[in-house]
Amino acid sequence: MDWLDKVKWDERGLIPVIAQEAFTNRVLMFAWMNRESLQLTVDTGNAVYWSRSRNRLWKKGEESGHIQKVRDIRLDCDEDVILIKVEQVGGIACHTGRHNCFFQKYENGAWVETDPVIKPADEIYSK
Repeated sequence: MDWLDKVKWDERGLIPVIAQEAFTNRVLMFAWMNRESLQLTVDTGNAVYWSRSRNRLWKKGEESGHIQKVRDIRLDCDEDVILIKVEQVGGIACHTGRHNCFFQKYENGAWVETDPVIKPADEIYSK
């Protein structure tokens, strides 16, 4: 049995992926992978996701330079979620220019931004 066959892909051939910073254990982002992106992630050592909005492979950092070097890949007990531990190059994982995508915290009936922008998005994506 191929190692990819153990993964329980959804009806679209995707699996949810949590990217966690290897050295701090902080959750950086959530994304999706298909068979090809997971195979490319293993082959290259860099995170490759499936972009549902672009309907194509998305090599993390292809535009921003903020690649994710994969240190560990885990499959959960139900075999339907992947956790990847990464080294986040440049310290920015979010397209908003923040360290991670989970920068909004619920407080007293509102979403409050808790993490600063490290580099404005227009400076990251102006290439």
